[in-house]
Amino acid sequence: MAAPIFGLLGRKLGHSWSVPIHAALGCTDYRLIELEPEDLPAFLQQENLGGLNVTIPYKRDVMPYCDVIDPQAQAIGSVNTLCRRSDGKLYAWNTDAAGFSYMARRAGISFTGRKVVILGSGGASLTAQYVARQEGARAVVVISRSGPDNYGNLSRHADADIVVNTTPVGTYPNNGQSPVDLTAFPACKGVLDVVYNPRRTALLLQAESLAIPCCDGLPMLVAQAKAAEEHFFQRSIPDSETERILSQLRRETQNIVLIGMPGCGKSTVGAALAALTGREAIDIDQRIAARAGCSIPEIFAQGGEAAFRALEQEETALAGACSGKILLTGGGVVTVEANYASLHQNGRIYHLLRSLDTLATDGRPLSQGADLAAMWQRRAPLYARFRDAEADNNGTAEETAAAIWRDFCVHCGSERPESEHAGHPAAGDLRT
Repeated sequence: MAAPIFGLLGRKLGHSWSVPIHAALGCTDYRLIELEPEDLPAFLQQENLGGLNVTIPYKRDVMPYCDVIDPQAQAIGSVNTLCRRSDGKLYAWNTDAAGFSYMARRAGISFTGRKVVILGSGGASLTAQYVARQEGARAVVVISRSGPDNYGNLSRHADADIVVNTTPVGTYPNNGQSPVDLTAFPACKGVLDVVYNPRRTALLLQAESLAIPCCDGLPMLVAQAKAAEEHFFQRSIPDSETERILSQLRRETQNIVLIGMPGCGKSTVGAALAALTGREAIDIDQRIAARAGCSIPEIFAQGGEAAFRALEQEETALAGACSGKILLTGGGVVTVEANYASLHQNGRIYHLLRSLDTLATDGRPLSQGADLAAMWQRRAPLYARFRDAEADNNGTAEETAAAIWRDFCVHCGSERPESEHAGHPAAGDLRT
């Protein structure tokens, strides 16, 4: 018999992070399997299906081809895990339920006694509905495009306690899109989004801004993968593996973003970080110049600051949608509020601090001949708004890079709540 097939079955899988998750769990043969609907029957009849996860749009479509469906999956009405056992039968489970429950619990969001609004009516929605009801929700409402409860009459459910997005809206590369405006739910106490790329969708960014507890879909993805692997190989995997792999993925996929005054050393520290971590450093100013076909001073001379800021906003959005990079910004990136969402969606933002009298001004149109102290006074509150941590850069670039990397690794491991603190860090230190 041919080698067993392990992988993720879906139609479009360019956004998926399942392969590194399963590799970390020990399944190194796991791969992405993109199929069109007409190819599904022949594929599922193969005798060497070792273990499959199933995603959009096939979580219900595969059920008629399964010989044995777990009772919980039958109750949910969709499956996401398939195995061909030694008896030749195709078995099916829904490990998304365990993953979704883990995601909510980890975020401190309880369904007990709550009204839950679920956006979307596909396979992931069926799972969310099942878990919410099993965990004691007082009401579960499904919002679809054409059902009785739809996006045109959300006002019916302004009393919703929990909002769950099970649609792909906001998934990379369509970053920045949101299925709803959360202000439609003034009583909302928790937001869950099954999307995991980007780290923070537009929906979650709004939840953060409204101080609503929220979570992206990566904890769910990792937890369900761990449960799926247990079915694949009929073995128990320690629960601690879920947190280990989640921390690893956070570290590998989040961006390190550097902001700060013009000439504070972002490019130099970025180069040191690239050498230390092996990551690509993306200089947004360089991308702007390449796109415009001229230097930054020439852009200012031809179109003024407004023309530059427009280009900067577009290139910041493109760079911010990347994962696992080092992003080097211009000193004035914080003057455009929209840039915050672009940088924060996938990144931890570090504010480099350097003495004003040591800031370089060559090639910086707004710095040459400017009152840097006055510029600092204007921009200091904006840097404070954007940053997750401050990094003193009055020492060497290598010292600053090492301090940032230490903080980044610790943060990805703990996912501790982010907060602002007054004052500046000591040289070589960071402060969140």
